[in-house]
Amino acid sequence: MKIEEIPLPGIGFRRELLLGSGRRVGVVTHRDGQTELIVSRVDDPDACAASIPLSAEEAAALGGLLGGTQLIAQLTAEQKNVPGVTTHQILIRPGSAYAGRTLGDTQMRTRTGTSVVALLRSDEVIGSPRPDQVLEAGDLAVIVGTDSGLAEAAKILQTRL
Repeated sequence: MKIEEIPLPGIGFRRELLLGSGRRVGVVTHRDGQTELIVSRVDDPDACAASIPLSAEEAAALGGLLGGTQLIAQLTAEQKNVPGVTTHQILIRPGSAYAGRTLGDTQMRTRTGTSVVALLRSDEVIGSPRPDQVLEAGDLAVIVGTDSGLAEAAKILQTRL
């Protein structure tokens, strides 16, 4: 995919992506640091259907959401070439025995042979989390392993207090 960058004299830059539907979606970054998410109209890809101002925190959160999706897709695609190994996402639910505890407390690799390769938290992607990383309710753990190991990992992370 090609991302087009267009200078906007006196304003900043517009970076946009042409979607398969013919619409354009992008970001306008103003010289003063303001950011806007923009979406083109269906009937006229050069006309703006929506312009949504984002705070720095909101832009980072949106980037994290989109980046998390991309990370999972990439891991899934890479695992297709390794027979017997898959990627699974497990939600840390409120009341989980491990919410508020460290990843190391789970002894995930020792007990299941699986590896937690990322945590997706509301506004960020925590890649290759360390054993001292605290798990929070709402985290989505991205785990790689065998089907049986992933089933055991789910049991561990979904055990309630």
